[in-house]
Amino acid sequence: GIPREAKYVCLIVRDSAYLNQIYGKSNNHHNFRDSDIQNYILAAETLAERGFFVIRMGAKVHAAINSAHPKVIDYATNGMRSDFMDIYLGAKCAFFIATGTGWDSVPSWLFRKPGIFVSLVPLGYIVTFSNKIILTTKKHCCHSDRHELSLSEIFTQSLGFCMHTSDYESKGVDLIENTPEEIRDVAIEMAERLAGTWQAHPDDEALQQRFWEIFPTDAVNANGVPFHGEIRSRYGTKFLRKHKEWLS
Repeated sequence: GIPREAKYVCLIVRDSAYLNQIYGKSNNHHNFRDSDIQNYILAAETLAERGFFVIRMGAKVHAAINSAHPKVIDYATNGMRSDFMDIYLGAKCAFFIATGTGWDSVPSWLFRKPGIFVSLVPLGYIVTFSNKIILTTKKHCCHSDRHELSLSEIFTQSLGFCMHTSDYESKGVDLIENTPEEIRDVAIEMAERLAGTWQAHPDDEALQQRFWEIFPTDAVNANGVPFHGEIRSRYGTKFLRKHKEWLS
């Protein structure tokens, strides 16, 4: 029912359903990367009101997205999903919204589509290779006193490259998803940048520069291979405007 000329956005939000099906419920070491699809309703319906169709992707998911908007389509649960259509939709979308999971390689790597990565962790592995990418990450909160760690604290406390849920638990840190409003803000930023209507603030570039000055762009793996090359992606502008104290 999507008109041929209509623009659409692909949305995929990682949960544990797929791994549970393949490997069983004991395979929970990556649960720290999961997010709640309901937190994306505000962004999806905002984009729908701006004329986009929004297609929720996923081969196996825990729950349908609770939206009755006619332009928000839960392709992951409506019985229409196929492997071919997964590739086709990724190839033809206006942009995508993802949380860092398998399928987002289709639009980002295969077809070089613009995209948003939201609630992305581990922070040290964020996507940096494309100037078509805008991203935000989960917040890191101390379990004992609930204070939010600054960007520099995340790396000085060796949290930026943790790859297991147990790593965060042992360090006493809770990961907090981006709010529906934060996700909406970065979705609007992408839509307006693509439309040429984005309004920059005078200190936006300074905030971006500050983020990348703190971020370990020169990090390497155990074999000395760099994780990042030329930094081309952008961190979500409105998030940085609202959380300047995080950049310390």
